[in-house]
Amino acid sequence: MATTLLAAPALSLLLTACDSTPRERQDAVKNSAREIDSLADKAGTAIERIGHRAARWDSASRVRNGQALDTVASAAFAQELLGPYASVSTLTVTNLDPAYTQLLRQTRAKRREWTQRDWDYATGIFDRLNARYRALRLDLPARQEIHIKALQAEFETLETTRDLKDLGEAVRDKPANAR
Repeated sequence: MATTLLAAPALSLLLTACDSTPRERQDAVKNSAREIDSLADKAGTAIERIGHRAARWDSASRVRNGQALDTVASAAFAQELLGPYASVSTLTVTNLDPAYTQLLRQTRAKRREWTQRDWDYATGIFDRLNARYRALRLDLPARQEIHIKALQAEFETLETTRDLKDLGEAVRDKPANAR
């Protein structure tokens, strides 16, 4: 029965096409082409608008990244994220892995509340840890090195996810009453 209901409009369309003249079919094709052109124009306008919004977001991000981080705020953020491992320059082979673990534990817990500037501070701390890792890497046991690499990848993933979320929000069309 459902097949019959679906087949009826298709059959009607076929019969109409059979009963139409070439000129009528030509008009139908022209109308369809106009509709497609209209949709393409709308899509082009939307893509252009999204491109402009993405460029503004990127420009603002570059300006923010070009601004130096406040050293006092950076030290406070390091203390908050790393706790007893906040003095990155004094980390040893023994406590480098726990420092990364602490950073990721805090990042997972706080990332949803962070602004992009907070991420800048967290990334600065992450970069300092990575510099310390490079200094100690040859003395690290393979197991610790692999674990640290996994934590580094997770941090990068969390940061990139936030960037993509913010970019998505920046290019999204807002309802007219929210503008």
